[in-house]
Order: sequence, then C-alpha cells, then structure tokens
Amino acid sequence: MTLEELYAGKNIQDYYIGKVTQVYRSNCIAQIDNFALMADRSKYNSSFLPNTINNFVLVESTVGVFLGEVFENKASRKSIFEVGSEDKPNDYQEICIDTIAIMSPESRKFELAGFKTLGITDKVYLATDEVYKLFLQSLEFTGENEEPLPEFATYLNRSQAGVSLKPSTLFNRHLMCVGATNSGKSTTALSILDKLVSTRRKALIIDPTGEYRNAFSDSEIRKLTLGVDTTVSPGKITMEQWEKLFETENSSQGAVLSEAITSLRYMKKIGDNGYYTKIGQDIDQVQENLVSVGKDDTDFNLELLPEQIQAESVCEPDRDNDYNFQYRYDTLKANQNASLIQKIQYQMTNTRFLSFFSNDPSMYNLLEVIEEFVHAPEESLYIDTSSLGASEGIGGMVIDLVSNFVITRENISPFVFFIDEVHRYAKSRYSEKEFHGGLTLLAREGRKKGIFLYLTTQNPKDVSPILFGQVGTILIHRLMLNDEIKAVESHLDDYAIKHVRKLNQGEVILTSVNLLHNMFIHVNKSERTQYNETPQL
Repeated sequence: MTLEELYAGKNIQDYYIGKVTQVYRSNCIAQIDNFALMADRSKYNSSFLPNTINNFVLVESTVGVFLGEVFENKASRKSIFEVGSEDKPNDYQEICIDTIAIMSPESRKFELAGFKTLGITDKVYLATDEVYKLFLQSLEFTGENEEPLPEFATYLNRSQAGVSLKPSTLFNRHLMCVGATNSGKSTTALSILDKLVSTRRKALIIDPTGEYRNAFSDSEIRKLTLGVDTTVSPGKITMEQWEKLFETENSSQGAVLSEAITSLRYMKKIGDNGYYTKIGQDIDQVQENLVSVGKDDTDFNLELLPEQIQAESVCEPDRDNDYNFQYRYDTLKANQNASLIQKIQYQMTNTRFLSFFSNDPSMYNLLEVIEEFVHAPEESLYIDTSSLGASEGIGGMVIDLVSNFVITRENISPFVFFIDEVHRYAKSRYSEKEFHGGLTLLAREGRKKGIFLYLTTQNPKDVSPILFGQVGTILIHRLMLNDEIKAVESHLDDYAIKHVRKLNQGEVILTSVNLLHNMFIHVNKSERTQYNETPQL
C-alpha cells in the first residue's frame, strides 16, 4: 500500500510535517518544515496532537512506508515565543521518531521493520485515525480468518481510533488484568465479558462477591448460586480440596481431617447416622472396620465432622500384663485438634454451607451442570459463590474443584474461564499451601482443550509464579508499589514502566506475546449493571 492510498480522499499536504535529517538504528530525527501544522490545529479534531509526543507519524521511504511514534519534540530557541517567527528564518524545530513498523508497497498491513531503515530527506507526515486503525489490525499475529470482538476501548489521546481485537489475540495464551484498588479492573473485566457474551462466545464466570449477578440476562447466560439452588456431593470432594476448604495449618491437621472423614464414610456405609466413637473400642477391630471402606464409599454426613474430629482425639495405651488393646482419650491430641474444630464450626455457621455440600435432589448438581456446559456450544455459565461467605478457603476449594473437573472432560466446546480477584485464593492464611493447583494445571494444559483463563488480581505478586508465567497477555492498570511493578516489568519497555504509576482510572497498558507493540488504551465502560460503586464518605 502506498502513501497516497493511505491518505485517500484527503489532501496529503495538509499532513506534511518535514524531512528526516538524522538516522539511527532504531529511531530518527526529522526537522519541521510545516510550522502552520504545528501552530494552527483548528481544523483537526482532538486526537491530532502534532506539537506534542506519543502521536504516530508516517515516513515515506524507498523501501515502503514506515510507521513511527514521536517520543521527543524540541525547538531550537530558548524562548518559545520566538519559534517559527518570520524574522528568524534560520531557527528550526525537531521531532525524534521511534521506528515501529513498515508497510511495503505490495502489502496491506504493517510488519516489523527488522533491519530496514529510513533515509535522509525522507518526508514525514502526521498519521490519521484511519492509519491508527490499520496499525491496530496489523498488530495481531493470530486468527487470520477470525471475527474480531466489538470495540471495547480507544487509544489514549486518539478518541476516534477504537480497539477491536480478535478473541485469540486476547485469550489463546491466557489473559490477566492487574491493577490497584479502584483503578478500573472490574470495569475492564465486564467490558470484555460483555463483548464475549453478546457475540455468543462461551464463558464460565466465577464471581466471589456477586458483583456481576445482574450484569447478564437469564436468556444470555445460565446462572447458579451455590448453596441456594446448587449443591455438590461431599463424596465428590478430594481430601486435598477439603484441606483447602478448612485451611489446615500443617500436615498433622490434614491427617486428622482425613481420618475423621474416613470414619464418617464408614458410618455412612453401615447405615449409622451418628459419628464413630473410638474411646474404649478395640484397636484391631476399629482399624479393620476403617480398612473396609472402599473407593466407592465416598459419601458421608458433613454435619458430624466437628464431633468426629473430637472423637479422633485418642491414642493407644501402654501395653500391660492384661493386654489392654483399647483406645483411650488423649488430652494432648484434643488440644491440638481444637483449632481445626473451631475453623470447621465457623464455616458451618453459614447457613448455606451445609446446603451446598449435600445431595438435595430438588437443587442443581454443580458438576452435572458444568458437564452440560462444557459440551454445549454458545452457552455461558455464571456461578455466584457469595452466599457461601467471603472465606478464601471456600473460594479456593470451589475453583480447584471446577478446574480439576473441566480439565478431565473430553470434546470440550472452547470457552473462557473468568475468575475475579484471583489473589483471594493465592495462599492459605494458616500455612504455605497454595490454592492454585487446579488453575496451574489449566494454565499449562487447558489451551490444548480449548480452556482459556481470564484472571483479575490487585497484586501479581500474590499469584503463583508458575501460574503467572503461563499468562501471555496482560491488561495493566495503575500499580503503585515497586514489587508490583517489578512483577510485570519484563512485559514492558522503559517508556511503559515509567507510566504505570501515572495511569488514570480506566486507562490500561495492553501487552501481549500476540501483538507487535504495546497498546495504551482507555477501556469503554459497559452499560451493564455492576455492583462496584465506592460509597461516599
């Protein structure tokens, strides 16, 4: 595509700036010839800023049309009022241009310039919004024949240039949105989810706060509320997931929890609705009973778990001449188990907790609904976990349960797995155990099955390094702390790093392995309902 084609329907001389006077390996310097363009911009809209920096220019060269970004704009005089005056014809003004891409005459999109360089006296022109849009279309490496999402943002300082990316560009290497509180993460998340759902792409949304509960209509997305209309059988939860749920402090508490659940499974197996009392029981007989619990005997009465853990506070007596082989009460174990019992009882104070872990036939079964979802085309699913409380343990367990379940499914219809505030499920408050086992597995293996993660977090340092390392596209809102910025600096150039602290609400740096160049954009707020307003003091 030639320069004339890029300015079709316009007077090209209206956009002429000057000529290149110095050439370097990655940038160049151009001298301004058209001072009228720099001084009088009344006929241009607000997206044209030729007398400042960060605007794009085109450079006509013998090898093609170069696209550049102005990073320095300077005048020769000490007094700005003398720039461009007629009685000082020897004075000049210069702009420094960072070379970004090139378009050859036979091509219709921009490509990386590689070793091609500009030349002295090459003419420089101010880029139009149409050029911005063409550059935007050229940025993406993926999805040649893929239909892009509707516009969800605009370039900063370019109000007419909308950002419309293909789903594979955003999601095929997983997407994460990071930023400090009130920087606009939730607004950005809803804006992109809006485009996904409205274009009938599949999404699985897990909402720990209920913030998005009314964002989508029932005709657009199927909605579940855990503990209210949806249950899961206790037998479907693995021991590791129970440990996440109750946030066991150490391996000994995990062992006690496992023993208690095995005892309750035995009681369910024999049809007894009570808990297993071990004090005074024959040791060999108890162990024989517990060994009889098979892999199919998974169900148990969760409500009795605190009492059963208390019943596990036993030990073997010292062997005596009377051959006493019966369990006796152990005060030390009882004291050690007290904190675990308190945490379980606290979880159960939520009236929805026991309703969720049940086999109520009148309610939806979570795993059965997800089984239907992963195979149904163009169907999205919303899961509200807010009724189970704000505990990190319950949220981490649910996410781990869903993650490990979907990764084992075959013939999946591709979907986006959205998790808001993923830092809530980073680590247990009581131990160094991470909650990211299922998510890390999805991040590594999910793309092969068509499962793409979309995560939001306030601090990328709270996310497992293994999980964070699998993310290829990041939407970066304002970050303030040095360690937060350090976590994302490998994805940014020096210019972007300096601006992370300066971003206003809704402003984002979009960086991706699927893009030629980082984007500075402003996300358009969705019209959908969202419960994220900060109350006035």
